[in-house]
Amino acid sequence: MNWRIFHKEITESTNRDAEAGVAGDVFTADFQTGGRGRLGHRWLSAPGENLMMSAVVDVSGIAPDAAATLPLAVGLAVVRAVSGCCAGAKVELKWPNDVLVDGRKLAGILCERHGDAVIAGIGVNVRQREFPPEIADRATSLTLVAGDGAPTVAQARSAVLDALGRVYGEWKSGGFAAIYGEICSVDRLKGRRVSVLQRDGDAEPLEGVSAGIRPDGALDVAGGAVYAGEAHVMGMGKG
Repeated sequence: MNWRIFHKEITESTNRDAEAGVAGDVFTADFQTGGRGRLGHRWLSAPGENLMMSAVVDVSGIAPDAAATLPLAVGLAVVRAVSGCCAGAKVELKWPNDVLVDGRKLAGILCERHGDAVIAGIGVNVRQREFPPEIADRATSLTLVAGDGAPTVAQARSAVLDALGRVYGEWKSGGFAAIYGEICSVDRLKGRRVSVLQRDGDAEPLEGVSAGIRPDGALDVAGGAVYAGEAHVMGMGKG
């Protein structure tokens, strides 16, 4: 994959910038004024500390149900990249779009369909050492995990893009089945009791033990398939 990098010091949102791009374009910024996570959650980062980027990925000719598994493929790419610089740490993918290291969130993903492409927004905590009190006990960064061996933001970007190019190639040629086994091996939720908000503001979240990610990308919760939502591990804080 030949990526083309477009960088700004300050932008509202790299995902919004990427709406003007074509497949292979990557939009990055040192600071976002309107960064977003899933379900409309805000995502804030101090200038220059973390990786904020959005890659435009071609999904033309791919069925909608197959394209829906791309966020998990992007997550796997981040897992691979992070594993390469966090030797000895436990790197996991938390359905549908978070990457955790030793149980703490290190990265988040927001994929949005745009015509024949998907904009894959990726945020990775790289140099951040302190977090707001409400998330301090469940967030981490490459610097906190790897210390002096942590990559720079530019190095983290290169590692993620290299991994994304490889995973995307595997996914596009072999489908979700080509990466399913590896995704199952890093599944954070399998065997855990979870609570899933399927829509923001749900009064009654779906609760039950997860049997893991299904072959179609859905999360198995108490024998039922969940195709979208935000999952938290019960009894261990908001994870």
